[in-house]
Amino acid sequence: MNKTKVAFICVHNSCRSQIAEALGKHLAFDIFESCSAGTDLTSEINKDAVRLMKKIYKIDMSRTQRPKLIEDIGPVDIVITMGCNVKCPNLPCKHREDWGLDDPTGEDDEEFIKVIELIQRKILDLKERIKSL
Repeated sequence: MNKTKVAFICVHNSCRSQIAEALGKHLAFDIFESCSAGTDLTSEINKDAVRLMKKIYKIDMSRTQRPKLIEDIGPVDIVITMGCNVKCPNLPCKHREDWGLDDPTGEDDEEFIKVIELIQRKILDLKERIKSL
């Protein structure tokens, strides 16, 4: 049986969606496949996100991930938007939800860590919901 494929979508695919992809791979790899993408890429993942994910989880996103466009990820089962307050393009899926996360870019480490911890809780909740299907 194929795993559910979850796409974490944000405009630039540089911070929140990348954190969600990394935590999905780290915390829920046994239940769902994680990917992330954006509609308008930046050239690299947010340096603060990379640094804090490495410090907290020992995950080096700069080595394992890269910014991607929506058309680069293929078909998905679930779309999670990060709360960019923009309309994401239509990405066919079985389920869609918005996590309404504030972008911590430019904020201090404390704000970044709050967003990372919130994403972790949401990943674990999503894992349980998918497991119970």
